Amino acid sequence: MWCVPHPKKSNHTLVLLDTEGLGDVEKGDNQNDSWIFALAILLSSTFVYNSMGTINQQAMDQLHYVTELTDRIRAKSSPDASEVEDSAAFLSFFPDFVWTLRDFSLDLEADGQPISADQYLEKSLTLKQGNSQKDNNFNLPRLCIRKFFPKKKCFIFDRPTHRKKLSQLETLHDDDLDAEFVQQVATFCSYIFNNSKIKTLSGGIQVNGPRLESLVQTFVNAISCGDLPCMENAVLALAEIENSAAVKKAIAHYDQQMGQKLQLPTDTLQELLDLHRASEKEAIKVFMKNSFKDVDNLFQKELAAELEKKLDDFCKQNMKASSDRCSALLEDIFTPLEESLKQGIYSKPGGYHLFIKKTQELKNTYLQEPRKGVQAEEILQAYLKSKESIADAILQTDQTLTEKEKEIEMQRMKAESAEAAAKMLEEMQAENQQMMEQKEKSHQEHVKQLTEKMERDRIQFMAEQERLLDLKLREQALLQKEGFLNESRQLQKEIHNLQLEMERQKEQCTII
Repeated sequence: MWCVPHPKKSNHTLVLLDTEGLGDVEKGDNQNDSWIFALAILLSSTFVYNSMGTINQQAMDQLHYVTELTDRIRAKSSPDASEVEDSAAFLSFFPDFVWTLRDFSLDLEADGQPISADQYLEKSLTLKQGNSQKDNNFNLPRLCIRKFFPKKKCFIFDRPTHRKKLSQLETLHDDDLDAEFVQQVATFCSYIFNNSKIKTLSGGIQVNGPRLESLVQTFVNAISCGDLPCMENAVLALAEIENSAAVKKAIAHYDQQMGQKLQLPTDTLQELLDLHRASEKEAIKVFMKNSFKDVDNLFQKELAAELEKKLDDFCKQNMKASSDRCSALLEDIFTPLEESLKQGIYSKPGGYHLFIKKTQELKNTYLQEPRKGVQAEEILQAYLKSKESIADAILQTDQTLTEKEKEIEMQRMKAESAEAAAKMLEEMQAENQQMMEQKEKSHQEHVKQLTEKMERDRIQFMAEQERLLDLKLREQALLQKEGFLNESRQLQKEIHNLQLEMERQKEQCTII
């Protein structure tokens, strides 16, 4: 394996997978070759098959591995009964096919007219009429190539240099090679660099480095255990890893956003909820961008639970920060009152009114302080309640007040206390309502972004199905033109299944 910066596409890596030659008689077991062939198909976006000389029956026989692909690879973990015949599931992740012919010595002609290498390949894949075993053996590899590799390309190469210099080929410079061969190699490389696509799995999932590593491990482990490599299982295993990482990435983004924007304590609960909602929206976007194949939305539900827990933690932190600040403010602002109480300044005739006046002044000073947070009223009322017994004692000992006045003042104090308690209860109910509304808005944001993602996935799926349908219709037309009506009817079944699946996708609706 070679991994190099792509010579034509920035921010892309060109991965070259070179396998050992197929058909080595010394190995004695062609099972090895079959698995190598299958792995190369599974991992590549462009599959280059390299052979010597012309495309004849011997060359086709050596390519018999293509006829075994459905015996070596599964597209789905629980295939339908018809999947063996249906190539659509394989076409969605099979690579383009390039056949390179080394030491090619024929003139590219057909019926006395020059033809291209691609036309030569297409002509070589023409089927033979007949129902004998020999005819079937002739047609099978050609049918499989046409079926599994709709996009095909052929390149021919002259002998690179004189026969006597072939043993020194590794050390020769381009100037020592045949000029025609050098040009042919340049044309081949240009095609590969400019036309090879990013390896893409079913559902439009593009393969990067970590994903390639996961695919290799999954496929090799399956083969080592005696199972068939299954693309659906590989994608689900990949999704398990990446969706878990997507949750972590989304939470990290949320933490970063809240860390940058949030200053505790907030003046109101709504201020905290607004910051949470904005950060949550961005976090869900991060998850949607980095996740795929989230079966039953399990990872999105995990994200939602994590974000809800984060909000609960921030609410608790906000309350503590507010409590700490308010307690510190009260201690600082009401220190003069505490000192006066210790000195007995209010324990004299007229002291009660002085006490009430001073308390109100300090209370107003406290209320004017900024950013006290959500606990401002509760902490103040708790402090004032702790002074009720002192206020009552001062009231009872104040000789300037009549018993009637004292009774009226007692009722006023009770009314103020009841009013404050009712106000706190109302605020608590309002905050509970805000939290309930926040949960509903959070749910709606998850639904909204999930629906948008599902619609994007559906559009992408439909585009892929349209592409596959077009390829199958072209192949069917070619089979009919060649007179292979039985094969055309078999292909019609696949076309019908594909069209039914497309109709189901068009009618599909999601209830969340």
